[in-house]
Amino acid sequence: MTSTGLRTDHYELTMLEAARQSGIAEHRCVFEVFARALPPGRRYGVVAGTARLADAVDRFRFDDRTCDHLAAAGVIDGATRRWLGGYHFSGAVAAYVDGETYFPYSPIARVEGTFGEAVLLETLVLSILNHDSAVASAAARISVAARDATLIEMGGRRTHEEAAVDAARAAYISGFHASSNLEAGRRYGVPTTGTAAHAFTLAHPSECAAFRAQIRALGPDTTLLVDTFDTETGLRNAVAAAREAGADGPGAVRIDSGNLPAEARRARALLDALGATRTRIVVSGDLDEYAIDALERDPNGRAPIDAYGVGTQLVTGSGHPTAGFVYKLVAIAETPGTDAPLHPVEKRSIGKATRGHRKSPFRVYDADGHAVAELLMLTDDGPDGARPLLLSIYRDGVAFADPSLPAARAHHLRCRNELPPGALDLADGAPHLRAELAEGSRR
Repeated sequence: MTSTGLRTDHYELTMLEAARQSGIAEHRCVFEVFARALPPGRRYGVVAGTARLADAVDRFRFDDRTCDHLAAAGVIDGATRRWLGGYHFSGAVAAYVDGETYFPYSPIARVEGTFGEAVLLETLVLSILNHDSAVASAAARISVAARDATLIEMGGRRTHEEAAVDAARAAYISGFHASSNLEAGRRYGVPTTGTAAHAFTLAHPSECAAFRAQIRALGPDTTLLVDTFDTETGLRNAVAAAREAGADGPGAVRIDSGNLPAEARRARALLDALGATRTRIVVSGDLDEYAIDALERDPNGRAPIDAYGVGTQLVTGSGHPTAGFVYKLVAIAETPGTDAPLHPVEKRSIGKATRGHRKSPFRVYDADGHAVAELLMLTDDGPDGARPLLLSIYRDGVAFADPSLPAARAHHLRCRNELPPGALDLADGAPHLRAELAEGSRR
């Protein structure tokens, strides 16, 4: 088991050491994770990473070597070293499940335990949920823009090698169909697919030789990259190579440059004229939701594109603005002990205020099944017909979040369908909902 214990910030251990000396470390408390706002123009966000988080919390330990390092570096004293040596989070974590939609002030995760135990988890919680939810939110918008076209996540070369694996998982949850990342396939079961790079064509004596070699190795159903030199010639060579193998045309062709709607139309017309009517067209090249929406709604008619490959604008900060989640203390007991009552605490900083109390969120629907409110209750009971949003993912030292990607993907599509059509509009707009304390809950 690989420990996640050092995936934390120095200041959390600073707080732990001081809290142990003051005694507050043993007071039970509640932390909540939420975003004060969505990225500008966004109408909803998508949560991803909660199943990963449950596993990461379970692996948050400090072995002797780690404790020795922290003590030698002067980060902790001897007493705290002994305390950390026996650390295994014994509290509870509840969260919105992978694929759930969220809005400003939605408490997407709740961590309950002693202050000493829970304060250490801040960086781990935020690093997972902020990254995965940012990618999932961007992927959902791209999925809406693409309508019925196939979406392939291709961002592995544009981000950190581990971030790429988790990005592929988050994208699949939000509607992508496959990824080029093989580690995402092995680790999470994300379907994988691939074409070829321009280097493959350039390495062969001719484009025809490259296409023949790829078809010999992979069969005529493979996808051929046809724009290394001249797209029209590339298309003719691709069909000719497939014909030599006994097929009407290759399974698909990929175009990675030029005026994509014009190139796709010319490609479709030429492929059909050559009898390759079943050859699919895949396009790529710095695509985002706006570019794909434009291709799908071109004034000259929908571009004949069967699949989109999306990378940079999905996995980098320019394409997926941060989810902006924060991890804030909202309640703490005045005395140690599991039965000591909690009292609310909240920040009052200008622009960074928080809402005190341990809260339970519920989604409320109208007669048509559309989400119309997200209510925060101060008990675990919600209004009749409302859907509880926080589900337990870790309790009593055991992680039990459902890691099933098909289940998360299906849940996301259900949640997205609960939103009224206007909430899915790609144009700038206000968030569809804002999590609010239920009437009568303020005290």
